[in-house]
Amino acid sequence: QVQLVESGGGLVQAGDSLRLSCAASGGNFDSYTVAWFRQAPGAEREFVAGHSFINTTSYGDSVKGRFTIARNNAESSVLLQMDNLKPEDTANYLCAARLWGTDTPYTTSYSYWGRGTQVTVSS
Repeated sequence: QVQLVESGGGLVQAGDSLRLSCAASGGNFDSYTVAWFRQAPGAEREFVAGHSFINTTSYGDSVKGRFTIARNNAESSVLLQMDNLKPEDTANYLCAARLWGTDTPYTTSYSYWGRGTQVTVSS
């Protein structure tokens, strides 16, 4: 069973960049597909980016070309580089993991979740 802890959130201005980190422990990280989701108040949880255990990546339409996901298996971590941030990117960003499997955008596919880190983008 893997535990996930996110960090790196904060308050930034529109157009700024931010890098989120998710540290994993308690499992063989190489075997997990990981993903970032986000959830704004009153909204459904939204897929942001995924990185499979076989190194395929995928992105939500709203962040394509601005966000980049990367993983470091040696350090059991996954990063989310966010550039050209917009006010609509404001949300709690959560790290998720699933054993094996594709980088699916569906929340129900992921068994393990962190508590999230808040990102607020001012206009």
